[in-house]
Amino acid sequence: MKGGDPVKEFLSRRGVPFTDKNVREDPAALEELRAMGYSAVPVTIVDGQRIVGFDREAIERATS
Repeated sequence: MKGGDPVKEFLSRRGVPFTDKNVREDPAALEELRAMGYSAVPVTIVDGQRIVGFDREAIERATS
């Protein structure tokens, strides 16, 4: 993605630790995404809550 990944940039700016899984480079990560029923990225998971896309407000609430 041009300009970087907005979810990673947002979490980094807020000082929130995260694990990045690249579905293009990691077949196991792609399978994990599919097993959850998703075919689009990003999917952000915070304490079991799944947030699809870059939903700044939802990510902010989940990480506060």
